[in-house]
Amino acid sequence: MFDSLTDRLQGTFKKLNSKGKIAESDVDLALREVRVSLMEADVNLKVAKSFVADVKETIRERHALESLNATQQVIQVVNQEMIELLGSDQSKLETSPALPTTYLMVGLQGSGKTTQSAKLALLLRRQGGKPLLVAADIYRPAAIRQLETLGNQLNVPVYSEGTSSPPEQIAANAIKQARSGGHTHVIIDTAGRLQIDEAMMAELERLKQQLRPTETLLVVDAMTGQEAVKVAERFHERLGVTGLIMSKMDGDARGGAALSIRAVTGVPIKFVGTGERPESLEPFMPERIASRILGLGDMLSLIERAEAAFDERQAQELERKMRTATFSLQDFYNQLQMVKSMGPLDELLGMIPGMGSAMRQQDVKVDDRQLKRIEAMIQSMTPQERDHPEIIRNSRRKRIALGSGTTVADVNALLAQFSQMQKMMKQLSTGKMPKLPGMFR
Repeated sequence: MFDSLTDRLQGTFKKLNSKGKIAESDVDLALREVRVSLMEADVNLKVAKSFVADVKETIRERHALESLNATQQVIQVVNQEMIELLGSDQSKLETSPALPTTYLMVGLQGSGKTTQSAKLALLLRRQGGKPLLVAADIYRPAAIRQLETLGNQLNVPVYSEGTSSPPEQIAANAIKQARSGGHTHVIIDTAGRLQIDEAMMAELERLKQQLRPTETLLVVDAMTGQEAVKVAERFHERLGVTGLIMSKMDGDARGGAALSIRAVTGVPIKFVGTGERPESLEPFMPERIASRILGLGDMLSLIERAEAAFDERQAQELERKMRTATFSLQDFYNQLQMVKSMGPLDELLGMIPGMGSAMRQQDVKVDDRQLKRIEAMIQSMTPQERDHPEIIRNSRRKRIALGSGTTVADVNALLAQFSQMQKMMKQLSTGKMPKLPGMFR
Protein backbone atom coordinates (compact mmCIF):
# COMPACT_ATOMS: atom_id res chain seq x y z
CA MET A 1 0.00 0.00 0.00
CA PHE A 2 1.07 3.62 -0.73
CA ASP A 3 3.84 2.33 -3.05
CA SER A 4 3.31 4.87 -5.82
CA LEU A 5 3.02 7.78 -3.38
CA THR A 6 6.11 6.65 -1.47
CA ASP A 7 8.20 6.50 -4.64
CA ARG A 8 7.05 9.96 -5.77
CA LEU A 9 7.74 11.58 -2.39
CA GLN A 10 11.15 9.94 -2.07
CA GLY A 11 12.04 11.24 -5.54
CA THR A 12 11.03 14.76 -4.49
CA PHE A 13 13.10 14.66 -1.29
CA LYS A 14 16.08 13.17 -3.13
CA LYS A 15 16.11 16.14 -5.52
CA LEU A 16 15.83 18.53 -2.59
CA ASN A 17 18.69 16.80 -0.78
CA SER A 18 20.97 17.05 -3.82
CA LYS A 19 20.91 20.85 -3.69
CA GLY A 20 22.93 21.17 -0.50
CA LYS A 21 21.84 24.58 0.84
CA ILE A 22 18.18 25.08 -0.04
CA ALA A 23 16.19 28.28 -0.52
CA GLU A 24 12.49 28.98 -0.02
CA SER A 25 11.95 28.69 -3.78
CA ASP A 26 13.35 25.13 -3.64
CA VAL A 27 10.89 24.23 -0.91
CA ASP A 28 8.00 25.81 -2.85
CA LEU A 29 8.88 23.68 -5.87
CA ALA A 30 9.18 20.55 -3.74
CA LEU A 31 5.84 21.19 -2.05
CA ARG A 32 4.17 21.68 -5.44
CA GLU A 33 5.48 18.24 -6.35
CA VAL A 34 4.19 16.87 -3.03
CA ARG A 35 0.72 18.28 -3.78
CA VAL A 36 0.74 16.73 -7.26
CA SER A 37 1.89 13.42 -5.76
CA LEU A 38 -0.97 13.47 -3.25
CA MET A 39 -3.55 14.24 -5.91
CA GLU A 40 -2.20 11.47 -8.16
CA ALA A 41 -2.57 9.16 -5.16
CA ASP A 42 -6.29 10.08 -5.20
CA VAL A 43 -6.13 12.31 -2.13
CA ASN A 44 -9.02 14.74 -1.84
CA LEU A 45 -8.10 18.07 -3.50
CA LYS A 46 -8.99 20.22 -0.47
CA VAL A 47 -7.06 17.87 1.82
CA ALA A 48 -3.97 17.99 -0.44
CA LYS A 49 -4.01 21.80 -0.58
CA SER A 50 -4.54 22.13 3.16
CA PHE A 51 -1.75 19.65 3.90
CA VAL A 52 0.79 21.51 1.76
CA ALA A 53 -0.23 24.85 3.28
CA ASP A 54 0.21 23.44 6.81
CA VAL A 55 3.64 22.07 5.94
CA LYS A 56 4.75 25.40 4.51
CA GLU A 57 3.51 27.32 7.54
CA THR A 58 5.23 24.96 10.00
CA ILE A 59 8.53 25.21 8.06
CA ARG A 60 8.35 29.01 8.41
CA GLU A 61 7.46 28.87 12.10
CA ARG A 62 10.38 26.56 12.86
CA HIS A 63 12.83 28.55 10.68
CA ALA A 64 13.71 25.15 9.25
CA LEU A 65 15.59 26.57 6.25
CA GLU A 66 18.11 28.25 8.55
CA SER A 67 19.17 24.85 9.90
CA LEU A 68 22.37 23.15 8.74
CA ASN A 69 20.30 20.07 7.84
CA ALA A 70 17.41 21.94 6.24
CA THR A 71 16.28 19.05 4.03
CA GLN A 72 15.98 16.73 7.02
CA GLN A 73 14.02 19.43 8.83
CA VAL A 74 11.61 19.69 5.89
CA ILE A 75 11.14 15.90 5.80
CA GLN A 76 10.53 15.92 9.55
CA VAL A 77 7.84 18.58 9.15
CA VAL A 78 6.18 16.62 6.32
CA ASN A 79 6.26 13.51 8.51
CA GLN A 80 4.69 15.31 11.46
CA GLU A 81 1.96 16.90 9.35
CA MET A 82 1.27 13.51 7.76
CA ILE A 83 0.78 12.04 11.23
CA GLU A 84 -1.63 14.88 12.06
CA LEU A 85 -3.53 14.28 8.82
CA LEU A 86 -3.90 10.56 9.62
CA GLY A 87 -5.11 11.20 13.15
CA SER A 88 -2.15 11.92 15.46
CA ASP A 89 -2.60 9.07 17.93
CA GLN A 90 -3.86 5.52 17.55
CA SER A 91 -7.61 5.40 18.08
CA LYS A 92 -8.34 2.25 20.05
CA LEU A 93 -11.64 0.40 20.30
CA GLU A 94 -13.87 1.48 23.15
CA THR A 95 -15.05 -1.15 25.62
CA SER A 96 -18.17 -1.18 27.77
CA PRO A 97 -17.90 -1.32 31.59
CA ALA A 98 -20.89 -3.67 31.56
CA LEU A 99 -20.26 -6.75 29.44
CA PRO A 100 -20.71 -7.57 26.69
CA THR A 101 -19.18 -4.80 24.61
CA THR A 102 -21.19 -4.47 21.39
CA TYR A 103 -19.80 -3.52 17.99
CA LEU A 104 -22.23 -2.77 15.16
CA MET A 105 -20.55 -3.44 11.80
CA VAL A 106 -21.98 -1.44 8.90
CA GLY A 107 -21.06 -0.83 5.27
CA LEU A 108 -21.94 -1.42 1.65
CA GLN A 109 -22.21 -4.89 0.15
CA GLY A 110 -18.81 -5.96 -1.17
CA SER A 111 -16.80 -3.75 1.19
CA GLY A 112 -15.50 -6.78 3.10
CA LYS A 113 -17.72 -6.22 6.13
CA THR A 114 -18.34 -9.91 6.93
CA THR A 115 -14.66 -10.84 6.52
CA GLN A 116 -13.48 -7.92 8.65
CA SER A 117 -16.02 -8.85 11.35
CA ALA A 118 -14.46 -12.31 11.57
CA LYS A 119 -10.94 -10.87 11.59
CA LEU A 120 -11.89 -8.51 14.40
CA ALA A 121 -13.30 -11.43 16.39
CA LEU A 122 -10.01 -13.32 15.99
CA LEU A 123 -8.02 -10.27 17.07
CA LEU A 124 -10.16 -9.82 20.19
CA ARG A 125 -9.87 -13.51 21.06
CA ARG A 126 -6.08 -13.33 20.79
CA GLN A 127 -6.18 -10.41 23.19
CA GLY A 128 -7.93 -12.59 25.74
CA GLY A 129 -11.56 -11.83 24.88
CA LYS A 130 -14.42 -14.22 24.21
CA PRO A 131 -16.21 -12.77 21.16
CA LEU A 132 -19.54 -13.80 19.64
CA LEU A 133 -20.26 -13.14 15.96
CA VAL A 134 -23.86 -12.36 14.99
CA ALA A 135 -25.29 -12.98 11.51
CA ALA A 136 -27.87 -10.19 11.17
CA ASP A 137 -27.92 -9.90 7.37
CA ILE A 138 -31.30 -11.51 6.72
CA TYR A 139 -31.37 -10.55 3.04
CA ARG A 140 -28.39 -12.59 1.90
CA PRO A 141 -28.28 -16.22 3.02
CA ALA A 142 -24.80 -16.36 1.46
CA ALA A 143 -23.58 -13.75 3.96
CA ILE A 144 -24.87 -15.88 6.84
CA ARG A 145 -23.15 -18.98 5.46
CA GLN A 146 -19.95 -17.00 4.91
CA LEU A 147 -19.91 -15.79 8.53
CA GLU A 148 -20.65 -19.30 9.85
CA THR A 149 -17.83 -20.73 7.70
CA LEU A 150 -15.38 -18.09 8.92
CA GLY A 151 -16.47 -18.68 12.51
CA ASN A 152 -15.81 -22.41 12.16
CA GLN A 153 -12.40 -21.79 10.61
CA LEU A 154 -11.36 -19.40 13.38
CA ASN A 155 -13.08 -21.31 16.19
CA VAL A 156 -15.29 -18.30 17.02
CA PRO A 157 -19.00 -19.00 17.77
CA VAL A 158 -21.62 -17.50 15.45
CA TYR A 159 -25.18 -16.69 16.52
CA SER A 160 -27.70 -17.06 13.69
CA GLU A 161 -31.46 -17.37 13.30
CA GLY A 162 -31.33 -17.60 9.52
CA THR A 163 -33.53 -15.19 7.57
CA SER A 164 -36.82 -15.65 9.41
CA SER A 165 -36.45 -13.03 12.19
CA PRO A 166 -35.94 -9.25 11.91
CA PRO A 167 -32.37 -8.01 12.56
CA GLU A 168 -33.39 -6.21 15.75
CA GLN A 169 -34.70 -9.42 17.29
CA ILE A 170 -31.67 -11.45 16.18
CA ALA A 171 -29.31 -8.89 17.71
CA ALA A 172 -31.30 -8.69 20.98
CA ASN A 173 -31.39 -12.49 21.31
CA ALA A 174 -27.67 -12.71 20.54
CA ILE A 175 -26.83 -10.25 23.32
CA LYS A 176 -28.92 -12.29 25.78
CA GLN A 177 -27.01 -15.41 24.78
CA ALA A 178 -23.71 -13.54 25.05
CA ARG A 179 -24.52 -12.53 28.64
CA SER A 180 -25.49 -16.06 29.65
CA GLY A 181 -22.46 -17.52 27.85
CA GLY A 182 -19.92 -15.15 29.38
CA HIS A 183 -18.95 -13.52 26.09
CA THR A 184 -16.96 -10.29 26.33
CA HIS A 185 -17.74 -8.91 22.87
CA VAL A 186 -20.64 -9.11 20.44
CA ILE A 187 -19.86 -8.29 16.80
CA ILE A 188 -23.02 -7.76 14.74
CA ASP A 189 -22.65 -8.19 10.97
CA THR A 190 -25.47 -6.18 9.38
CA ALA A 191 -26.91 -6.10 5.88
CA GLY A 192 -25.32 -4.03 3.16
CA ARG A 193 -26.54 -2.85 -0.22
CA LEU A 194 -24.81 -2.21 -3.51
CA GLN A 195 -25.47 1.47 -2.86
CA ILE A 196 -26.77 3.56 0.00
CA ASP A 197 -30.57 3.59 0.16
CA GLU A 198 -33.22 4.78 2.60
CA ALA A 199 -34.36 1.30 3.62
CA MET A 200 -30.88 0.22 4.68
CA MET A 201 -30.19 3.41 6.62
CA ALA A 202 -33.55 3.28 8.40
CA GLU A 203 -32.91 -0.31 9.46
CA LEU A 204 -29.43 0.55 10.77
CA GLU A 205 -30.81 3.55 12.65
CA ARG A 206 -33.38 1.30 14.36
CA LEU A 207 -30.67 -1.21 15.24
CA LYS A 208 -28.40 1.45 16.70
CA GLN A 209 -31.22 3.08 18.68
CA GLN A 210 -32.27 -0.26 20.16
CA LEU A 211 -28.81 -1.74 20.86
CA ARG A 212 -26.89 1.42 21.80
CA PRO A 213 -23.64 -0.25 20.66
CA THR A 214 -20.31 0.67 22.20
CA GLU A 215 -18.96 1.34 18.70
CA THR A 216 -20.53 1.70 15.26
CA LEU A 217 -17.78 0.62 12.88
CA LEU A 218 -17.99 1.39 9.18
CA VAL A 219 -16.09 -0.90 6.80
CA VAL A 220 -15.04 0.82 3.57
CA ASP A 221 -13.19 -0.58 0.57
CA ALA A 222 -9.87 1.29 0.24
CA MET A 223 -9.66 0.40 -3.44
CA THR A 224 -12.69 2.57 -4.25
CA GLY A 225 -10.65 5.71 -3.46
CA GLN A 226 -12.65 8.91 -3.03
CA GLU A 227 -15.89 6.95 -3.35
CA ALA A 228 -15.00 5.42 0.04
CA VAL A 229 -14.76 8.95 1.46
CA LYS A 230 -18.23 9.84 0.11
CA VAL A 231 -19.68 6.62 1.56
CA ALA A 232 -18.13 7.40 4.94
CA GLU A 233 -19.60 10.92 4.88
CA ARG A 234 -23.14 9.65 4.22
CA PHE A 235 -22.99 6.86 6.80
CA HIS A 236 -21.60 9.24 9.41
CA GLU A 237 -24.33 11.81 8.74
CA ARG A 238 -27.06 9.24 9.40
CA LEU A 239 -25.52 6.94 12.02
CA GLY A 240 -22.80 8.83 13.82
CA VAL A 241 -20.05 6.35 12.96
CA THR A 242 -17.41 6.06 15.71
CA GLY A 243 -14.65 4.31 13.78
CA LEU A 244 -13.55 3.13 10.36
CA ILE A 245 -12.09 -0.15 9.16
CA MET A 246 -10.43 0.13 5.75
CA SER A 247 -10.45 -3.19 3.93
CA LYS A 248 -8.24 -4.22 0.99
CA MET A 249 -5.49 -1.76 1.84
CA ASP A 250 -2.94 -4.20 0.43
CA GLY A 251 -4.57 -3.86 -3.00
CA ASP A 252 -4.41 -0.05 -3.10
CA ALA A 253 -0.99 1.24 -4.19
CA ARG A 254 -2.21 4.86 -4.01
CA GLY A 255 -3.76 5.14 -0.54
CA GLY A 256 -5.73 8.33 -1.22
CA ALA A 257 -8.78 7.21 0.73
CA ALA A 258 -6.77 6.54 3.89
CA LEU A 259 -5.13 9.96 3.65
CA SER A 260 -8.40 11.79 3.03
CA ILE A 261 -11.09 10.05 4.98
CA ARG A 262 -10.36 11.26 8.50
CA ALA A 263 -9.73 14.85 7.43
CA VAL A 264 -13.03 14.94 5.52
CA THR A 265 -15.27 13.03 7.96
CA GLY A 266 -13.58 13.55 11.32
CA VAL A 267 -14.00 9.81 12.00
CA PRO A 268 -10.82 7.96 13.07
CA ILE A 269 -9.51 4.92 11.21
CA LYS A 270 -9.24 2.13 13.77
CA PHE A 271 -8.08 -0.83 11.66
CA VAL A 272 -6.84 -1.65 8.17
CA GLY A 273 -7.24 -4.97 6.40
CA THR A 274 -3.91 -5.82 4.77
CA GLY A 275 -4.48 -9.23 3.18
CA GLU A 276 -6.59 -12.34 2.93
CA ARG A 277 -5.14 -14.12 5.97
CA PRO A 278 -7.34 -14.13 9.11
CA GLU A 279 -4.55 -12.34 11.00
CA SER A 280 -4.24 -9.53 8.46
CA LEU A 281 -6.17 -6.88 10.38
CA GLU A 282 -3.83 -4.25 11.78
CA PRO A 283 -4.52 -1.47 14.27
CA PHE A 284 -4.18 1.83 12.42
CA MET A 285 -1.22 3.69 13.91
CA PRO A 286 -0.76 7.11 12.23
CA GLU A 287 2.90 7.49 13.18
CA ARG A 288 3.85 4.13 11.67
CA ILE A 289 1.74 4.61 8.56
CA ALA A 290 3.29 8.04 7.95
CA SER A 291 6.72 6.48 8.30
CA ARG A 292 5.84 3.85 5.68
CA ILE A 293 4.48 6.48 3.28
CA LEU A 294 7.68 8.52 3.49
CA GLY A 295 9.81 5.40 2.93
CA LEU A 296 11.22 5.48 6.47
CA GLY A 297 10.13 1.88 7.12
CA ASP A 298 8.17 0.45 10.02
CA MET A 299 10.57 -1.54 12.16
CA LEU A 300 8.29 -1.48 15.21
CA SER A 301 5.55 -3.36 13.36
CA LEU A 302 8.13 -5.80 11.98
CA ILE A 303 9.50 -6.46 15.48
CA GLU A 304 5.98 -6.96 16.88
CA ARG A 305 5.18 -9.50 14.16
CA ALA A 306 8.43 -11.34 14.87
CA GLU A 307 7.73 -11.42 18.61
CA ALA A 308 4.25 -12.82 17.95
CA ALA A 309 5.58 -15.50 15.58
CA PHE A 310 8.68 -16.68 17.44
CA ASP A 311 8.56 -18.55 20.73
CA GLU A 312 11.41 -17.66 23.12
CA ARG A 313 12.20 -21.29 24.00
CA GLN A 314 12.21 -22.25 20.33
CA ALA A 315 14.54 -19.33 19.62
CA GLN A 316 16.95 -20.52 22.33
CA GLU A 317 16.87 -24.07 20.95
CA LEU A 318 17.47 -22.74 17.44
CA GLU A 319 20.44 -20.73 18.69
CA ARG A 320 21.88 -23.88 20.33
CA LYS A 321 21.50 -25.89 17.12
CA MET A 322 23.13 -23.19 15.04
CA ARG A 323 25.96 -22.86 17.56
CA THR A 324 26.58 -26.64 17.57
CA ALA A 325 26.01 -27.01 13.80
CA THR A 326 23.14 -29.48 14.32
CA PHE A 327 20.60 -27.39 12.41
CA SER A 328 18.53 -29.77 10.23
CA LEU A 329 16.20 -29.46 7.26
CA GLN A 330 13.32 -30.02 9.70
CA ASP A 331 14.49 -27.00 11.71
CA PHE A 332 14.75 -25.03 8.45
CA TYR A 333 11.18 -26.03 7.57
CA ASN A 334 9.94 -24.95 11.03
CA GLN A 335 11.57 -21.55 10.57
CA LEU A 336 9.90 -21.12 7.18
CA GLN A 337 6.52 -21.69 8.83
CA MET A 338 7.23 -19.01 11.43
CA VAL A 339 8.35 -16.50 8.80
CA LYS A 340 5.25 -17.22 6.70
CA SER A 341 3.01 -16.54 9.70
CA MET A 342 4.39 -12.98 9.79
CA GLY A 343 2.97 -12.17 6.34
CA PRO A 344 4.09 -12.00 2.69
CA LEU A 345 7.86 -11.53 2.25
CA ASP A 346 7.58 -8.39 0.11
CA GLU A 347 5.42 -6.81 2.82
CA LEU A 348 7.95 -7.68 5.54
CA LEU A 349 10.88 -6.36 3.49
CA GLY A 350 8.92 -3.16 2.85
CA MET A 351 8.96 -2.47 6.59
CA ILE A 352 12.76 -2.16 6.53
CA PRO A 353 13.74 1.49 5.92
CA GLY A 354 14.55 2.08 2.25
CA MET A 355 14.16 -1.59 1.29
CA GLY A 356 10.72 -1.40 -0.33
CA SER A 357 11.62 1.54 -2.54
CA ALA A 358 14.97 0.01 -3.53
CA MET A 359 13.26 -3.25 -4.51
CA ARG A 360 10.74 -1.39 -6.68
CA GLN A 361 13.43 0.74 -8.35
CA GLN A 362 15.48 -2.34 -9.24
CA ASP A 363 12.33 -4.29 -10.13
CA VAL A 364 13.16 -7.03 -7.61
CA LYS A 365 10.29 -9.46 -7.23
CA VAL A 366 9.90 -11.53 -4.08
CA ASP A 367 8.27 -14.79 -5.12
CA ASP A 368 6.51 -16.58 -2.25
CA ARG A 369 6.02 -19.53 -4.61
CA GLN A 370 9.70 -20.38 -4.21
CA LEU A 371 9.08 -20.91 -0.50
CA LYS A 372 6.18 -23.20 -1.33
CA ARG A 373 8.45 -25.27 -3.60
CA ILE A 374 11.01 -25.58 -0.81
CA GLU A 375 8.28 -26.61 1.64
CA ALA A 376 6.97 -29.21 -0.80
CA MET A 377 10.43 -30.73 -1.25
CA ILE A 378 11.09 -30.95 2.50
CA GLN A 379 7.62 -32.39 3.10
CA SER A 380 8.39 -35.11 0.53
CA MET A 381 11.42 -36.23 2.55
CA THR A 382 11.35 -38.85 5.31
CA PRO A 383 12.18 -37.75 8.89
CA GLN A 384 15.56 -39.48 8.53
CA GLU A 385 16.30 -37.58 5.32
CA ARG A 386 15.44 -34.25 6.95
CA ASP A 387 17.84 -34.92 9.81
CA HIS A 388 20.56 -36.47 7.61
CA PRO A 389 20.36 -34.95 4.10
CA GLU A 390 23.71 -36.52 3.23
CA ILE A 391 21.92 -39.86 2.69
CA ILE A 392 19.79 -38.40 -0.12
CA ARG A 393 21.28 -40.02 -3.23
CA ASN A 394 20.01 -40.12 -6.81
CA SER A 395 17.03 -42.46 -6.31
CA ARG A 396 15.86 -40.53 -3.26
CA ARG A 397 16.22 -37.24 -5.11
CA LYS A 398 14.04 -38.52 -7.93
CA ARG A 399 11.40 -39.66 -5.42
CA ILE A 400 11.43 -36.29 -3.62
CA ALA A 401 11.13 -34.40 -6.91
CA LEU A 402 8.23 -36.58 -8.01
CA GLY A 403 6.45 -36.24 -4.66
CA SER A 404 6.84 -32.45 -4.51
CA GLY A 405 6.02 -31.66 -8.14
CA THR A 406 9.50 -30.21 -8.71
CA THR A 407 12.56 -31.33 -10.66
CA VAL A 408 15.70 -33.18 -9.58
CA ALA A 409 17.58 -29.96 -10.35
CA ASP A 410 15.39 -28.12 -7.80
CA VAL A 411 16.14 -30.78 -5.18
CA ASN A 412 19.88 -30.61 -5.98
CA ALA A 413 19.83 -26.82 -5.60
CA LEU A 414 18.06 -27.01 -2.21
CA LEU A 415 20.51 -29.62 -0.87
CA ALA A 416 23.52 -27.66 -2.16
CA GLN A 417 22.30 -24.44 -0.52
CA PHE A 418 21.59 -26.24 2.74
CA SER A 419 25.02 -27.89 2.67
CA GLN A 420 26.62 -24.47 2.22
CA MET A 421 24.56 -23.15 5.16
CA GLN A 422 25.76 -26.03 7.35
CA LYS A 423 29.39 -25.34 6.44
CA MET A 424 28.99 -21.69 7.44
CA MET A 425 27.42 -22.70 10.77
CA LYS A 426 30.32 -25.08 11.51
CA GLN A 427 32.85 -22.35 10.75
CA LEU A 428 30.96 -19.90 12.96
CA SER A 429 30.73 -22.46 15.78
CA THR A 430 34.54 -22.80 15.74
CA GLY A 431 35.04 -19.05 15.61
CA LYS A 432 36.17 -19.03 11.98
CA MET A 433 34.28 -16.50 9.94
CA PRO A 434 33.87 -17.77 6.36
CA LYS A 435 35.35 -15.58 3.65
CA LEU A 436 32.52 -14.71 1.30
CA PRO A 437 33.18 -14.28 -2.43
CA GLY A 438 34.24 -10.74 -3.26
CA MET A 439 35.11 -9.77 0.32
CA PHE A 440 38.50 -8.21 1.27
CA ARG A 441 40.19 -8.99 -2.04
